[in-house]
Amino acid sequence: MHPPKTETFDVASGTNTDPKGFVRPVQEYQVKPFGLYVSREMPGHPRLSWVESWLLPELGVRVTDWWWRPGHEQDQDFYLDIVDITRAGDVWRTVDHYLDIVVRTRRDSAVIDADEFVAAVAGGLLDPEAAQRALNTSYRAISGLNRYGHDLDRWLGSLNINLHWRRHRS
Repeated sequence: MHPPKTETFDVASGTNTDPKGFVRPVQEYQVKPFGLYVSREMPGHPRLSWVESWLLPELGVRVTDWWWRPGHEQDQDFYLDIVDITRAGDVWRTVDHYLDIVVRTRRDSAVIDADEFVAAVAGGLLDPEAAQRALNTSYRAISGLNRYGHDLDRWLGSLNINLHWRRHRS
């Protein structure tokens, strides 16, 4: 079992340090009152060509739209990582809490990777407070998505969070 993945987003330098420590150039950052938008290429990745994400600290989620290379498409519209998000000036940091949510717009939403979450808690990689936060965050997100018919835009809009995407026009 791996320790929680951390990622750094440095707006001033226009970089993103991924969980493996690779520093990647970011094509676009936008700071909004509710979070941070990140858009960058995924050079050399075998299945992905681009990633767009919103870090939403108040909700404890990172919402991502993965752009799949031909032949690697997944039946999902958005992917929500359950994370702690901190900010120090222009530097944002996420710490992953293993639980994720796959959203298929107006069809369904599902929590995944519960096995990783349980193993991380059992192995002492996720302390009890972080584990409780992760569970509460995933419950709130699933409840909100269910309440709004598995429509991410509608759920977030009800919280006065309006996201934009390069590919999805909301």
